[in-house]
Amino acid sequence: MRVLVAEDEPRVAEAVARGLRREGAAVDVALDGRTALAKARAFDYDVVVLDRNLPEMHGDEVCRAVNRDLPETRILMLTAYGEVNDLVAGLALGADDYVAKPFAFDELVARIRALARRAHTTRPAVLERSGVRLDPSRHEVSRDGRAVELAPKEFAVLEALLEADGDVVSARRLLDRVWDENIDTLSNTVRMTVMTLRKKLGQPAVIETVRGAGYRI
Repeated sequence: MRVLVAEDEPRVAEAVARGLRREGAAVDVALDGRTALAKARAFDYDVVVLDRNLPEMHGDEVCRAVNRDLPETRILMLTAYGEVNDLVAGLALGADDYVAKPFAFDELVARIRALARRAHTTRPAVLERSGVRLDPSRHEVSRDGRAVELAPKEFAVLEALLEADGDVVSARRLLDRVWDENIDTLSNTVRMTVMTLRKKLGQPAVIETVRGAGYRI
């Protein structure tokens, strides 16, 4: 799951980003509206967490543009405005959900995950293939009934591979889905993460390397 946090208060933005990264999400941050819209157009985000009162370009304008140009990207408005009229206005602009500050972080994560599932309309709530079962909402993985403990990035890579439902996923696609914009695209991060993930899932190996193309389950 890849998320853009568009929030002009750096402490709030980093706190939300840090928490989402602990949940295994790839998170980018934008501190103004123009940067947020540019990033939304440059990267494939599942969800944009959008503060309504952004500098440079108002969050309402960003919401309209994303809704118009990137219809598969879900928008969660995060704002200090908690009145019913503000909620209605935000949803009327094209936002998919609305959370007022202050908020409970667990609720925010649950709402983001729910929106991410809606971004992939054919995706089931629990992903299963070749004896591997992944439950995103509970953050649990098992192999043939055996619980498997994974680091956040390992979990996210496995989620992306299971989402593909047997199709090959390129290393570049995994970088885009699992890591943020600061990752070195020439690094061997994907290969090393897949290697560790294979070991944790056990034998027989379920992740196949397709030479020159990527990985699949």
